[in-house]
Amino acid sequence: MKELFVKGMTYGWDTSRGAYRTPEAVDSLEKLHATGTEWIALSFFTYQKTYVSTEITFDYGYTMTDRDIEFAVKKAKELGMKVCLKPVVNSKDGLWRARIGFPEDATNYWNKWFASYENFLLHYAELAEELGCEMFCIGCEMIGTEARTVQWEQVIEKVRAVYTGPIIYNANHGKEEGVEWFDKVDIIGTSAYYPVAEKPNDSEETMIKNWEKVKTKLVKLHEKFNKPILFMEIGCRSAEGCATMPWDFEHKELPFNEEEQARFYSSVMKVFWDEPWFAGFFWWDWSTKLYPIEEAKTNTNFDIYGKKAELVVKEWYSKQR
Repeated sequence: MKELFVKGMTYGWDTSRGAYRTPEAVDSLEKLHATGTEWIALSFFTYQKTYVSTEITFDYGYTMTDRDIEFAVKKAKELGMKVCLKPVVNSKDGLWRARIGFPEDATNYWNKWFASYENFLLHYAELAEELGCEMFCIGCEMIGTEARTVQWEQVIEKVRAVYTGPIIYNANHGKEEGVEWFDKVDIIGTSAYYPVAEKPNDSEETMIKNWEKVKTKLVKLHEKFNKPILFMEIGCRSAEGCATMPWDFEHKELPFNEEEQARFYSSVMKVFWDEPWFAGFFWWDWSTKLYPIEEAKTNTNFDIYGKKAELVVKEWYSKQR
């Protein structure tokens, strides 16, 4: 089997039903393909009511329909790109999904939640199989649930019964060691929002130094489970100081800084690209509706379209590994 290496990007996050099937979305996907991106993580979400709810529901007013997903997958494949289908559960009360969970001894609640999560996941695992998606992500940053090893192993077993491709779980940076069932997946994923800058507008040298520390830790994780590691999410906004807090999406007042974003991209490519155990990147993220190119130099979000980080991606994604 050929070594897996993903030159990827998350596509279409935080958009509502129908958004994949617009002319703007098709144009955006074509522009993404032009960067040399070979994979997309097609990531969408539905809700549970609160972080302690036991029922995950399809949101008919928001969540992507199967027709939406089928359209996006087929369009990506027409362009020659591969797809990781990534269904996500969010909490409608606004709390981060990592908080979803119950007291350890609340067995009945845990059982109900996992039954609902399993139903949710199996629907999309079947869809991923039918549409020929080349990878399937079984969860994202579900830190509060990760200690439930037996139940996660049961979920994985059920998914494997309906989906025949490689599966990945998306842990969160700094919490990867908390997942004892990584031996049951094919690829270890993480949201690699590591704060590698030590001050706003920091140098690439500093970022490289701190990525090297991250690499040392991830090598140990790879050796423990003998699985490739993939950055299922990674990126930072083009705003001053965002490489000190790459996860940030809230500080809208920060001034535009594409140099810092580009250094974040370049530094991690240099540190991880040639590592044989490293399986690649799904950068965060590329919108279904892009801003006009003339607004690229004022846009402070994660998108790299028309920014210096896009040139970094084009350069690296043009290389062979």
